[in-house]
Formats: sequence, structure tokens, C-alpha cells
Amino acid sequence: MSRRPFDPRLLRRVPAARGDLAVLALLGVLAAGLIVAQATALASLLATAIDGRLDRPALAGFVVAVAARSALVWAQGTVSARVAATVKATLRADLLGAVGRHGPGWVAGQRAGEIATLAGRGLDALDAYFTGYLPQLVLSVTVPLAVLARVVFADWSSAVIIALTLPLIPVFGALLGWQAQAATERQWRRLALLGGHFLDMVAGLPTLRAFGRARAQTDVVRRMADGHRVATMKTLRIAFLSALVLELVATLSVALVAVPVGIRLLGGGLALQTALLVLLLTPEAYLPLRAAGSRFHASMEGLAALDEALTVSAAPTAPRAAEGASVPDARAEIRFEGVTVAYERTTALRDVNLTIRPGERIAIIGPSGAGKSTLLGLLLGFVVPTTGRITVDGVDLATADPDAWRRQLAWVPQRAHLFAASLADNIRLGAPDTPADALTAAVHDAALDDVVAGLPDGLDTLLGERGHGLSSGQRQRVALARAFLRAAPVVLLDEPTARLDTAAEAVVLDATRRLVAGRTALLVAHRPALLADADRILRIEDGRVTELTPEPTGKATR
Repeated sequence: MSRRPFDPRLLRRVPAARGDLAVLALLGVLAAGLIVAQATALASLLATAIDGRLDRPALAGFVVAVAARSALVWAQGTVSARVAATVKATLRADLLGAVGRHGPGWVAGQRAGEIATLAGRGLDALDAYFTGYLPQLVLSVTVPLAVLARVVFADWSSAVIIALTLPLIPVFGALLGWQAQAATERQWRRLALLGGHFLDMVAGLPTLRAFGRARAQTDVVRRMADGHRVATMKTLRIAFLSALVLELVATLSVALVAVPVGIRLLGGGLALQTALLVLLLTPEAYLPLRAAGSRFHASMEGLAALDEALTVSAAPTAPRAAEGASVPDARAEIRFEGVTVAYERTTALRDVNLTIRPGERIAIIGPSGAGKSTLLGLLLGFVVPTTGRITVDGVDLATADPDAWRRQLAWVPQRAHLFAASLADNIRLGAPDTPADALTAAVHDAALDDVVAGLPDGLDTLLGERGHGLSSGQRQRVALARAFLRAAPVVLLDEPTARLDTAAEAVVLDATRRLVAGRTALLVAHRPALLADADRILRIEDGRVTELTPEPTGKATR
């Protein structure tokens, strides 16, 4: 996490906030001037009142300064709240965009919970930073400078004491802040882990109940929540200690100024109005620093979330194609040239050289985790080669327009994700303007007629989350209907018959044969039934691709 009180990346990533931040800085300068004006007017008013006179111009100036400061506080609150809303909306949009750019593999597993926690609770914690700490940070710069400038002309010896003691507050604040930073990072990590584990547990609750592990996982969540509570209390203890230390340092510093001023006043070495001015301005010099130190701890969770959001949303992806980039024709030859995909802990594919001819049907087999889905992910653009390149009709996919390229692909994943929408909207996911007759034809080609007939509202039936209400085989047929509707020249099927019984498999296989007819097709397969119609069979093992010879029975030999 960044130790800086203000992250300069924020200005680059959220340009819409620059204007409001500039206004906030200007308000800080005005506030410093008003503080000096108010103290000057009040010192003159009190000095004349002790002499039994009323300084009407000083009274009017004091009233105006108080009213102006009140309006200024309101303006600071309004502007800082607007900055917070702008930054949170922009960062949430950036996080959503990062998920879209990186694809499903990047957000899978624990990261899904971390991103959900970050986009919700994490970014909401920025309110304390923008509405509390940041305005005080501006004031902690402008007010001490304005006070010192005024006190120098009134009593230079007091100004020297103030100048020497002012740095003590940020020094002690930084020493305690380093401890608070480490505690806040631990607190945030525990919260992110808790969010990820809880999301995973809710998704797998039926499985946990079936195996009698729901109560055990409840205990795990309780322990993780307790760990987060302990980390939060440690952070709060450091924050309270910090507030105590800063108050003590500020009080002693004010006393170092007040005592000599009082002695010199009694000895006649200092005018009453000057002494009052110094005594009124000295606490104002330390107040913004004390407030910034205490509010910094309240905003540290937001700062941790801000750093994480800026880092996550800026995670490197494949370079975006420039405007007017080439759009390869998917009906042409596809070539893998020395492609290697390496992750942090493993290498998924090693030096793959492969040519896919137009209209060819290629079956891909191999053990789980061998790299079969990674091969499809490369063509979809969800995975970026570590070395090597993929060309289509001589055009490197790394320089091609990814959206235009994907419009020429139809993808049927292992687990087709259905949304909480109507069945028709789920089928029309990639082609929302599809006319009714084309939708009906896709339903028929995917053998979904009996499913539609059995639903209460037919194609307008609303599905639950993740397609709740449909069986696994029916969800796969919905995915096939999407592919039929897309009418793309290249079809990618990632084990479309996995987890299906014999009857459902037969229906999906018939629909799959109709889908791949006359198209270039890559089929990831575990079951022999998918191998029968393949022109070539590739085996991936330990990241290496070898070609097998298909037999009429659907089996393969080297």
C-alpha cells in the first residue's frame, strides 16, 4: 500500500475529479485567510473591550469572518462529497472494465470475492478519506503557513517557537502511521479473504449440505470473521493512541508559546492586542495537523482500498488494437507459431505449433488441467501468449481488433452461464436484435423445442440466477442455441457433454453435429462420442500438443 497521503495516480485515472480537487485546494487557501482575519478582528475586539470601548469595525469584521467560515465549511463538505462520489463511480467502472478485459479466468476463485468486497465495502470506505482527511490535509498546509506569516509580523519569537514545534506533529504522526498502516493492511487482507470465502461457500452451499459440511464451513466463516474483528480492534487501538499522542504534543507546543507570551505581557514587553492575537492564532496552527492525523486513521481502510483498486484496474492485459486495426477473416487458416503460456506456478502450453485449416473439425483430448481450455482461451483472447504468436490469414491476433474477431467466433463453454433474465434474452445474448423467426430456428436446431414447450411462458419465461430451473443438459442446449444464432465461421466447444447423462448427451451431440457442419470447429472432449466425427485429434499433455490418428470407432492412436 502506498504510504503517501495522496496518490498521484488518482489524478490520471479519474480526470473528472481534478476540477473539484482544485476547488478544494482553493477553499483551503481561503479558509487560512479567514482564520487569520477572524483572529485579528477578535484580538482587536477583546483588547478594546478590556479598555471599556467597543470596536465596531472589528466586531463587524469578526461576524463576517465567522459567517464566511461557516459557508466555507459547507462548501468544503459539498465539494469533497462530490469528489468521493465521482472517484467511487469511476473506480467501480474501471474494476468492471478490468474484469471484462481479462476474461473469466482472471476473476475466478478467490479473486471474485476480493473484487466484490473491493467494489462494495472497500470503495465505500473512501468517504472518510475524501470528506474527512483530504480537506484537513489541505488545511494542514495552508493554515500553518498563513498563521506563521501573520505571527512573524506580530511577534517573531513566538513564530520561531511555532516553526520549531510544528514538525513534531507530522513526525509523531508518521511514526504511529507506519504501525497503523501495517495493521490496516492486515485488516483489509482478512476482510478480502472473508469476502472471497463467503462467496465461495454460498455458491457451493448445496454441495456442502449434501456432504454434511455446511456447519463446519459456518464455523470457518465465524473464525475468519473473528480474525477480522481482532485486526480491526488492533487498528483502532493504534488510532486512539495516535490521537492521544498528537493531542499531547499539540498541547505542550501551545504551552511553549503561551507561557513566554504571558510573562512578557505581565512585564510590559508585549502589547495586549498582540498577545491576544498570538494566543488566538497559535492553536489554529496546530489544529489542522491534529485533525488530519486523527482522521488519517479513519481513512486508512479507504486508502488501502484505493491503492488496491488502482492496482487491480491497471493490471496489464493484451495490448488493445489501435483504431482501424486489421480484422482477420475467420474462414482463413489459423496458425499457432511457437506459442507458450506460462503462469506464476505452472506452464499451461509449451511451444505449440499448430495449423487449423478452414472447415476442419479438430478434437482436443488430454487429462484435466493439461491446457485444453487454455488453447481455446488463446483464440478467444482471454489468454495472452507468453511467447509466440497466433495468426489468422497472416494477421497477428495481438494486433487485430479483438471485438471484431470475437464476433466471428461461437463459444460453448463447459458451464454455460445463464443470467436472471428471460430464456429468449439468454439465447439472444450475443445478438440482441435477432428477429423472432431466427430465434425460433436456433431453438429448433439446438433441440430446445421440448424445453420451451414445458416452460410456463415459453421463451418469455424468466430464469433464476445461473439458469436456475433448467437442468445441466438444458443449459448446454441454451448455449448451443446461442452458437446457432451467432452463425459464426469458427466454433469452439469446451466439453459440451460433460456432466450429462446418456440421454442428454445424445441430444446435445446431435445438435453439436448440426452446429459444426461446414464450419471450422475445435472440440475439447473427454468422451469418445465427440471424437467420431473429428478430422484430426490432438492430445495435450504436460503443455505439449501431439497429433493422433483417428480410427473409425472414434478412438485414436499415435
